[in-house]
Amino acid sequence: MREDALATRLVEHYEATTESPAIRLEEPYDADGRRGVVDLFVRTRTPEAVDRVIELKSDAAVRRATGANEVLRQYRRMERYFHADERHALRPKLGRTEPGARYLLCFAPTPTCVHHVAVNRTLYGSVDPDARAGDVPAVRTVAFLTGLDGDPADLGLVSVNGDVEFGSEPFRRAVPEGSRLAESLRAVDDDLIEFP
Repeated sequence: MREDALATRLVEHYEATTESPAIRLEEPYDADGRRGVVDLFVRTRTPEAVDRVIELKSDAAVRRATGANEVLRQYRRMERYFHADERHALRPKLGRTEPGARYLLCFAPTPTCVHHVAVNRTLYGSVDPDARAGDVPAVRTVAFLTGLDGDPADLGLVSVNGDVEFGSEPFRRAVPEGSRLAESLRAVDDDLIEFP
């Protein structure tokens, strides 16, 4: 599954589940001379603005990377500099109870990506979910996408950072039965993964 197919499904998901989302693909940022491009930027209002800054990883990206450190460096760079760019700056709001930014590193639910995350589960699992975008609370999520073949509203995430470790019982319970992710977990034929 290619990154453009993942991006298309995410766009369809946010269009189906939120009212008038601002969606931009391949959104550039430039903060203090640090330039980059995020795969997908989505701003919703609930009623406060919430930014979702999304980095997508497919089989090709995982194969090209020198390892998980390179993937995480790219993700951290996005997190550090995207909202530091004045065009994307978030301002604190009185009474805000929800995070104003969500930084997502989303993997395709393929055997190649599953194997990559399994081998590097400690690195990906060590990403602290709690973050900040300047003075605004934020959340970091490293996850597999699920529900790619069904209704766009059913698209979901199975996280591998924070309280749920890759391969743990809560992780296995979160994987939808019959999903691409479940099939990929079963297809990785080695001792890294035990999936019923």
